[in-house]
This record gives sequence, structure tokens and C-alpha cells, in this order.
Amino acid sequence: MPYDDSVPPTRRARPLLLAAAMAALCLTTVAGCGGSADPTEGKGADASASPSASAFASATPEASPTASLPQGPLTGRTVVIDPGHNPRNREHTKEINEQVDIGTGRKECDTTGTSTDDGYAEALFTLDVSHRLRELLQAEGARVLLTHDDDRPFGPCIDERARIGNEAKADAVVSVHADGSAVGNRGFHVILPAAVKGGGADTSKIVKSSADLGARIAGHFVRTTGSAPSNYIGGGTGLDTRDDLGGLNLSTVPKVFVECGNMRDPKDAALLTDARWRQKAAQGMADGIAAHLKG
Repeated sequence: MPYDDSVPPTRRARPLLLAAAMAALCLTTVAGCGGSADPTEGKGADASASPSASAFASATPEASPTASLPQGPLTGRTVVIDPGHNPRNREHTKEINEQVDIGTGRKECDTTGTSTDDGYAEALFTLDVSHRLRELLQAEGARVLLTHDDDRPFGPCIDERARIGNEAKADAVVSVHADGSAVGNRGFHVILPAAVKGGGADTSKIVKSSADLGARIAGHFVRTTGSAPSNYIGGGTGLDTRDDLGGLNLSTVPKVFVECGNMRDPKDAALLTDARWRQKAAQGMADGIAAHLKG
């Protein structure tokens, strides 16, 4: 679930953008087209109190020199993975409830995310999948940064998450989430940035490239996991366009959110809690990212 976007506001899909993304999805998925509630983005409460993106990146293993990585088809490319939420956000409700600027308004720094009925937290799911995704991309030569790695007390806030990708000059950013919708709502969806311009937000330069990234991830996710596109968001395409997510609004590089499934549905929850399925989910995302970067 993308963070503050965990409570699904009114979605305003951009018909032309969605049509283009759907066309790309039809080309990339064997299943063809036609086949949230809440996306979640998050960041540290007080951006000024948390490390800058560059300082954070230089302090983490993900930012190791490209020379130490295997040579492969993604050598020279930078990917930022944004694990939705932070496992300890629930211990810092005051901080994560602080409002931050998302360009077109203000929203909470972050949320705690959702969980399965058995208590498997979205924040633990997103970290696990992000670690698997990092390993797959590094094996292809990519330089991979994480916005956080369970190494800070809360956050980062949604605005800082966007800033980390921007300052890294990432070729692609993927925010990993799981949704928290009603029982019976099943499947994955990929959230694309709408054309937004206001305050500090301007997505005009990334709408098209983000749509391509999202469509390729959706196609490979179907192929690799066997999961169907969402039956409750995106009209069977597995794609949704939103203009209310700070992590997308403030991005200046191609970025999407991936809602891997609905944690509140027992059938989807059985998949999300299965390590073998989580590896498939990571593989589907890695293949989609690689396809996008290779053009």
C-alpha cells in the first residue's frame, strides 16, 4: 500500500497516459490486457532532521562503487528501490503524522502500512522483496540504492524518499508495497504518476517514461508470478494513475509504485507470506525494470 496513499482518494486517471500504458502492457504480457485501495509511500518525519539523500546513500552498502559490481547488461545504470514504510513506524506515530509538502498539498510523512490478518506487516514484506530485488539487479550489473534498510527509527518521509531517487539520478525508481483492501479484492497493480504541476511538483518529464516502466513491470509480473492484474483497480490492466502520491509527484526520475497484492484477502495473503512467491515477485519486477532500461 503506498503510504499516505493508504486511504484511497478519488483517482483521476489520465485517459491518454493510461491508454499508452495499456498498449505497452498488451505487448509485454502473454495474458494480454483486461485480465486500492491504498498505495503507500513514506518518509521520515522531519526531513531536516534526517540524513540527506546523498549522505544516506554514501553510508549504505547499496551505494558501493560500480566497479565492485558484476559486469552485466545493466552496468552503468542506477536503480533506487523504495521499501514501503518502516517496521518501526508504529513506535513513532507522532513523527510520521507530521505533514510534509507533496507539491500539490500536504500529507502525513508516512504511515505504518497494512498487514495480513495473521499480523505479517507490509513493512516486513516490502523489505524482504526489496532485498531480493536488489540482489537480482546487482547480478545484472546495476548500482542499486535503497531508500532505507531498516536502519533508522522511522521513515524516511515521502518527500525524502523522492529526493533520494532524484539525487541519485536514478534511471528507475520502484516503490514496493502491498495493499490493504477488502476481502475478495485480489491481484497486483502498478501505480503510475499523473501529469502534475504545482508547488514543488512537476512530473511532465517523467510521465511517459514512468508509464513504460510500469507497463513493463506489470507484463513481467503476470508472466513470472502467475498473479492476475487487480480485479478492483485499473480495469483489468494492472495499471492505475494517481496524482495524490508525494513519492510520485516529487520525483524527477522515472518512478512507479507496485502493489504486489492485497494483504487483507486470505488467498492473496497466502501468496505474500510465501517466500517462494516473494522471490517470483522480485524476479518479475527485476525483469520489468531491465526491459525498461534496455529499451
